[in-house]
Amino acid sequence: MDTNKVWLRVRKVAKEATLLLLVVFIFSNIISWLRAPKLESDVLTLKEAKLIDGNGWRYEVGKPLLLHFWGAWCPVCRTEAPNIDAVSEKYNVVTVAVNSGDDTAVAQYLKAHNLHFNVINDPQGELAKRFKVTVFPTTFIFDANGRLKFTETGYTTTAGLLGRLKLVH
Repeated sequence: MDTNKVWLRVRKVAKEATLLLLVVFIFSNIISWLRAPKLESDVLTLKEAKLIDGNGWRYEVGKPLLLHFWGAWCPVCRTEAPNIDAVSEKYNVVTVAVNSGDDTAVAQYLKAHNLHFNVINDPQGELAKRFKVTVFPTTFIFDANGRLKFTETGYTTTAGLLGRLKLVH
């Protein structure tokens, strides 16, 4: 086969693959937007909470915050958890374990999956209801002034999360 024809075919396949990826990206963002909870205010209302390790957590004004709702029972959450863990090494992250058992059960889950992010336990789903979360995982990204800038539902990549946090920083 002529080398020129091979390159034309490779370019055509690459172009079609790029177009497909773009369509999937746009479609997934539309779905995420449609499923995102509509909060009554875009101002962060969660200012402090008790973490499962017994320590207190307090929102740090002047720093962006990633607030992540997940469940130990959720397979997508399990797949996304390493991404949240990686982001927590660079940014202010607090997660909410919804309907995932008591503090000991959640701590055992974190240990078994080698996760180190901050966790607020929400065993009855009350905090999730307050944030109108019905899809798991759901991630809210607040800017340094505590204003909501992004809401994501479903799986999100580490690069996607870092990029959004960089935009609000």
